[in-house]
Amino acid sequence: MRLWLRLARTAGVLAAALPGHALDRARGRPSRQVRRFLGRAGHAFGLRVTVAGEPLDRDVLYLANHVSWLDILALGGATGAAFVSKDDVEGWPVVGWLARQGGTIFIHRQSRAAVRGQADALATALAGGRPVALFPEGTTGNGTALLPFRASLLAAVEAAPPGLRVQPVAIDYGPAARKIAWTGNEGTGGNAKRVGGRPGPLPVTLRFLSPIDPVRAGGRKAIAAAARDAIGAALSASGTIDYRPAP
Repeated sequence: MRLWLRLARTAGVLAAALPGHALDRARGRPSRQVRRFLGRAGHAFGLRVTVAGEPLDRDVLYLANHVSWLDILALGGATGAAFVSKDDVEGWPVVGWLARQGGTIFIHRQSRAAVRGQADALATALAGGRPVALFPEGTTGNGTALLPFRASLLAAVEAAPPGLRVQPVAIDYGPAARKIAWTGNEGTGGNAKRVGGRPGPLPVTLRFLSPIDPVRAGGRKAIAAAARDAIGAALSASGTIDYRPAP
């Protein structure tokens, strides 16, 4: 019942946002409703978001750890960023349509040629100034550790316009991280039921860390390593995970 009530609230938020979204699109300007929808949908699902640090608002690629689909509601609602996602999400009912409306950049990871094309699309989005968010682990983790950051997903950084900065973001659910993590063979419906039906509010802190200059960092592997160490240190300091940088 709790899940259905939250879905009903989210549907109401969507219905309220659609007229303004359509008007913005008709006028050829970015929709102001996407960020509002994500933030309000997150609140409907219990998220209580706290922002720590100073988020950059343009010419930035956010690199964040990934625990749950709730990450998108939290980070998107706080920043208005466009997201990079696996291409299979594009075909999901309702969710795929919402992702496209939000400017999601879909990565076809099975084809190297397609990945190069998506890197160009990402570079184009970054050139427009809008923040873009990427989960470099490539999938959700278990909430107790960080997976390796895939440097291959950062190919677009090398083709990005001058002035781009990379900002690590630690998405910190505290002790609840392991309870909401989407791992193993858990299906989409089962995870939505378990996480969406969770009682009570769910505090999450978005820790915006010191930006990385891609030019000075020395390549995408170095960027991936520096971002992972920064996020790992932040989550370790809060007690969420135990992280030790690679030697």
